[in-house]
Amino acid sequence: MALSRFARISLHLGILLAVAAFVGLFVAFGPPKLLAKTSTPEFCASCHVMSSQYEAWFHGGAHKRSACVDCHLPNDTMARHLFWKTVDGVHDVVRFQTGQISENPRLSARGAGVVQENCLRCHAETMARVSVDRQCWSCHRRLSHRLTGAMATQ
Repeated sequence: MALSRFARISLHLGILLAVAAFVGLFVAFGPPKLLAKTSTPEFCASCHVMSSQYEAWFHGGAHKRSACVDCHLPNDTMARHLFWKTVDGVHDVVRFQTGQISENPRLSARGAGVVQENCLRCHAETMARVSVDRQCWSCHRRLSHRLTGAMATQ
């Protein structure tokens, strides 16, 4: 019995999706502690252009207990967190490996929105009494990596 063209395409698509899902799950959870390792500030600092941001975080105050991913990735759902961790990670690796990464990285508009969401999520009780029509770091300038810790003296 021969399969119809539609059935063959559906079968191939199903196999392709199953392989993609397996590879995605293996990369996310297969190698020992890969997900945890790539969430550490030390991993983020392994890119040479992030060393000053790492130093600023390392010498910073209240947010020293937070990892880079706590502020710079969405943390409302695990699915959204893992999706953007993958997208941003692949984007950063490609830019770094092709020499397109800036020596002075800047927060994108989407990245600024994510950071703002995380500020509001962590500081919800305080923010209930404050206007949220500005970005948090417009007043809290020392939250900027350039103005924190050892960097504040430059």
